[in-house]
Amino acid sequence: MMGQEHILNLALIPDAEVIAVAEPNSDMQKRCRKLLPNAHIMSSLTELLKLKNVDALVIATPNYQHAEQLLKLFELTTLPILVEKPLVTEKSDVDRILVAAAKHPAPVWVAMEYRYMPPLVQFIKQLDKIGELQSLSIREHRFPFLKKVDNWNRFNRNSGGTLVEKCCHFFDLFRLIMKEEVNTIYASAGQNHNHLHEQYDGKTPDIIDNAFVTMEFASNRRALLDLNMFAEGAMYQEEICAIGRHAKLECLIPGPAFTWPKGRPQPEPQVILSPRKPRGPSAETVLVEEALLKAGAHHGSTFYEHVGFKHAVTSGGPVDVTVEDGLKAVVLGMAAQASANHRRVVEILNEGLDFRIAT
Repeated sequence: MMGQEHILNLALIPDAEVIAVAEPNSDMQKRCRKLLPNAHIMSSLTELLKLKNVDALVIATPNYQHAEQLLKLFELTTLPILVEKPLVTEKSDVDRILVAAAKHPAPVWVAMEYRYMPPLVQFIKQLDKIGELQSLSIREHRFPFLKKVDNWNRFNRNSGGTLVEKCCHFFDLFRLIMKEEVNTIYASAGQNHNHLHEQYDGKTPDIIDNAFVTMEFASNRRALLDLNMFAEGAMYQEEICAIGRHAKLECLIPGPAFTWPKGRPQPEPQVILSPRKPRGPSAETVLVEEALLKAGAHHGSTFYEHVGFKHAVTSGGPVDVTVEDGLKAVVLGMAAQASANHRRVVEILNEGLDFRIAT
């Protein structure tokens, strides 16, 4: 799905062209040929790397493949790379990727699409209106995981676990908005509803479908993640709330169009400012261009992400989401998974790049 979303959004970028796709799955190859009738569709990364007229690469493969593929690209190319989240699924890969990426001569951009959703961008712009930020919460009440090729996303060993696979986006946002590293994290999570009656090679999926995750920062500020993945009937999929000394600021984002009942108008994204004095909230609707909505499930964010990536590749612009950012978001997800498994507080170490279970 994300590979196709990248293809559709790159088609909207001036002077950008997808010239080749490495895709081992025959059904997905057929879909790629429909989207890209003039591109080379091949079955392996090795074949793709033989092409000479490539300016940049996008990794949009299953999670468990990201680390090894990225290390291979670091070894064999000097090309700019945009790599989908999560950057890694194993803690042992964190240092390997960090060291190798530091030697790579071209931009490496981690795909954290949520940063670029227009409602969320507007929310971040208005944070200065609430006074000193004290607490931040993110609620995602959404649909279950979609079916993916060979059902790879049904098991923790492939995805890294729900709090890595799905929620590294949110841990990235917590760091971005709070502008501080997490000190400690505590999570309570479970698999209460989704996929319990599915079987793959005789095994039942083990991915959690709901969680509460609390985070504390050195500054004595707090953050909360509330995740539920059997709540697709909700009016809004994401609800982000920041509270400062002077006001409360909310961002309400509906789910993708395919989750909404046909014939009913979909809710519009909102940013709501609620000052303490004088009381009375004010709401702003943040619309997204129709062409961008049709090109993916992330409210146009993939398009804006690629605009930034293109600027980094062609003009030396900044990399918004660095390898270090991507790794820190994943480490928080891994720490939250460990906390839920052991029912213990987990301490975040090494400026966000490591963790240990508190004794």
